[in-house]
Amino acid sequence: MTLVDRFGRPVTNLRISLTNKCNLNCFYCHREGQTLDFQEMSPEEIELIVKIASKLGIRKVKLTGGEPTIRNDVVDIVRRIKPYVVDLSMTTNGTTIKSLGRALKDAGLDRVNISLDTLNKEKYKQITGFDMLSQVVDGINAAVKLFYPVKLNMVVMKGLNDNEIWDMIEYTAKKGAILQLIEIEVPREMEDSWFFKKYFYPLKPLEEEFEKIAIKIKERKMHRRKKYFIPTKYGTAEVEVVRSMHNTIFCANCTRIRLTSTGHLKTCLLRRDDLIDVVTPIRNGASEEEIIEIFKKAVLMREPYWK
Repeated sequence: MTLVDRFGRPVTNLRISLTNKCNLNCFYCHREGQTLDFQEMSPEEIELIVKIASKLGIRKVKLTGGEPTIRNDVVDIVRRIKPYVVDLSMTTNGTTIKSLGRALKDAGLDRVNISLDTLNKEKYKQITGFDMLSQVVDGINAAVKLFYPVKLNMVVMKGLNDNEIWDMIEYTAKKGAILQLIEIEVPREMEDSWFFKKYFYPLKPLEEEFEKIAIKIKERKMHRRKKYFIPTKYGTAEVEVVRSMHNTIFCANCTRIRLTSTGHLKTCLLRRDDLIDVVTPIRNGASEEEIIEIFKKAVLMREPYWK
């Protein structure tokens, strides 16, 4: 059984926020669109939701936060949900991967995305509020030995780190990782904000440059994102471009539904009116059939943000 929304989009991916807390404080962070702040889900509740989701054809799960690895039961959560999925990944800031990576791998984590917006120590502190770049680099070094693929997520910001894109491409090739270049995304009501106007860096011109120099170009199913294979002195760099703002193709090919750390299904990062409580019914003894109906209701609420 696969869930399909009103726009013909199958839902095959579940993105789970394990916590809203983080040990860094990146100034652009959207906290996965989560605004409610009450009790986090327990490992047992997360396991049950993933088990039911898997029966509905959702077999890919990404764990996020906040920072998922600051939960002291994160390894237990990975171990519990792995039997129900074919692809279990995690987005992390990388600060704890050196110490936690092996345990996460042994528990069943398949791959990791590590946030890395800059290779400059001072800029890293400016973006995150903390002087922890060396711990993240240690985490990347540990991750590439444990996981494949390792993706490095670079949110490109005008006037801040846009001059580091080519350095990051070389660094990624050197490490044997994949680079994801990501545009800052905001809801419509923030498009006129000083923040968006100051930092938004459009990646379309860069993609046009990549088209000319790439030795190979692939297109991912999810969001129809392009992947460019760019030659560097360290070998071929694999670079994925995530352009979500005003991108109707991106939204038309979204296969993801979200679960907040407070136990609410969420249909879109940028929407503010789409939270559906799934954990309270579970705590009140809802049957599996009732939880399935909640999933179906959430999927029917999905609609492309940019259309």
